[in-house]
Amino acid sequence: MKLRSAWYSDRVAQQVNVVRWGTAGRPVLLFPTAGGDAEECERFLMLRVLAPLIEAGRIKVYSCDSISGRAWIDGDRDGTWKARMQSAFNEFIRYELVPAIRTDCHTPDIEIIAAGASIGAFNALSTLCRQPDIFRAAVCMSGTYDMTRWMSGHHSFDHHVSSPLHFLSGLPEDSAQLRLLRQRFVILATGEGRYEAPGESWQVAGALGARGVPNRVDAWGVDWHHDWVTWRAMLPKYLDELTRDG
Repeated sequence: MKLRSAWYSDRVAQQVNVVRWGTAGRPVLLFPTAGGDAEECERFLMLRVLAPLIEAGRIKVYSCDSISGRAWIDGDRDGTWKARMQSAFNEFIRYELVPAIRTDCHTPDIEIIAAGASIGAFNALSTLCRQPDIFRAAVCMSGTYDMTRWMSGHHSFDHHVSSPLHFLSGLPEDSAQLRLLRQRFVILATGEGRYEAPGESWQVAGALGARGVPNRVDAWGVDWHHDWVTWRAMLPKYLDELTRDG
């Protein structure tokens, strides 16, 4: 069952579309690629390959417009504004979308899996690392994780607190955030073909591992490119792995 909804968010100063597929199971928040919208994953046939898990009642898939992704690739804006939009999007996720997902699931404390490809992988990773009290795992495919390339030489507070590559090393050893992160799991899947950058996944793995956060890099080889064909092969495999025990 597919359900569409939309509302205006003051946090990001625009309307955000949200779509859900499925009626039962572990909620999965699937972030679009940079310019994508809430239904991008359906147009690129991701829902077709996830259908067995959805129909078995093992997952419910949610997706929303790529608010921060669109900001990052906006050539008319400077890096400080882009990072501010990323931070605002993170606030939207925590205080608007997560409560909506939990209400839809009729479970006020249900844990969510974050997933995404390309910039969607950055959002999945950032969301888990910032909110380990809500998200239990992240599936990050063909990720772009170092956003400094779009910061125009700036390093703002919003960029710092949104980028795991920058804030993980500064988390206090005794912080609740780090303690919870060490109970979570990150899958970093990457092809090694056209337009892939496996080095970014290894860089993130090093940052996570240095703080004791469980993670795994899966390199799929040179025949797998930065493309939906790759991600349609990856995501069902990992969601099956992460939801076998509910």
